[in-house]
Amino acid sequence: MAKEDKFAFRFDCGAVWLNLLATKGRSFSAEPVERLATPARLAEWLERCELAPARPPGRGDLEQARRLREILRVLALATVDEHPPPADAVAALAGFLSEHDDPVRLTVDGRLRREPPTTTVDALARVARQAVDQLSGPDRLALKSCPEHDCRGIFVDPPGRRRWCPSPSCASRGRVRALRARRSAAAEANDDQVITPGA
Repeated sequence: MAKEDKFAFRFDCGAVWLNLLATKGRSFSAEPVERLATPARLAEWLERCELAPARPPGRGDLEQARRLREILRVLALATVDEHPPPADAVAALAGFLSEHDDPVRLTVDGRLRREPPTTTVDALARVARQAVDQLSGPDRLALKSCPEHDCRGIFVDPPGRRRWCPSPSCASRGRVRALRARRSAAAEANDDQVITPGA
């Protein structure tokens, strides 16, 4: 089995905005994995999401993308955990969206398309609006959080059957831990069933 590239972008979380959250891996560990390390990496991610802006991202855009990502992470976790969203995160997202209007202009080029965003911030505003739509509507009920304490990655799970996020390492670690717990429980049960002599 090929080793997982921890710096590879993830596009399997179920929505572009959730894929943005996944640009930081193991977010709650002592050594998180930053996949948006440079403006060039942000440009690559936007390109693969069909959100490449007319002007390439700069260092300030990278910082804005990371800030937005962490605001959305806080709001997503609150939604999944069914907790009230933190007021400061709501205010930060509302402020960001109010500053970045991005009118919808449609084109047809073999299929229906939206005009590319002019700037990276315009592209990020589209991602943020997608997040707001999902977090504030009935689709929020399909969101799930990875139970791995150092991950807590958010993903879409409409049937409610997935246990871990799409990262193979989380599922592998979780299954190994579950197997050890089952074996330990079985060993304890066997110890309890041993009949002592003379009983």
